[in-house]
Amino acid sequence: MRLIFMGPPGAGKGTQAAAVCDRYGIPAISTGDIFRANVSAGTPLGIEAQTYMNAGDYVPDEVTNAMVRDRLSQQDCRRGFLLDGYPRTLEQVKELDEMLAELDVQLNGAIVLDTDADELLKRLLERARTEGRADDTEDVIRRRQELYAEQTAPLLAEYDARGLLASVNGIGRVDHVTDRVHTAIARLTR
Repeated sequence: MRLIFMGPPGAGKGTQAAAVCDRYGIPAISTGDIFRANVSAGTPLGIEAQTYMNAGDYVPDEVTNAMVRDRLSQQDCRRGFLLDGYPRTLEQVKELDEMLAELDVQLNGAIVLDTDADELLKRLLERARTEGRADDTEDVIRRRQELYAEQTAPLLAEYDARGLLASVNGIGRVDHVTDRVHTAIARLTR
């Protein structure tokens, strides 16, 4: 199973990715987690990524693509994977297509978690408070929402045209959203 989870920051991608990966025995690949790990470790990539993340901007494609290419080539991805936060641009879609062709595998689907902007703001401000996330300020959150609308939302049309997109209502109890995600996966993998 090879899936992409899409949606604006705070939509619940990470939470739902964990449930899906547990159920199907595949790794979740979150570019955000990889960036934050590099920031914490003070690596050169982390230092570069932190500048963009603190401003609410996307990390440049060449850095992100190289990191994802390396991750997908690892042994635990042979049975499948779930990408959370990648691709975010049409250029990254093209790059992912090349990676999948090199691995001789196909994508099963892309799931978008739909939520409204006010709910996202509330969720992310709460996450900042409880997790101490310095990159979750109101200004940064609003900037990320703008970037998502400008750069990532067009990917929905691309994956829809390929017959790979499923939209899931991301509002409600976590277990209810999880049930909706599993129903969408069943439709995509028939």
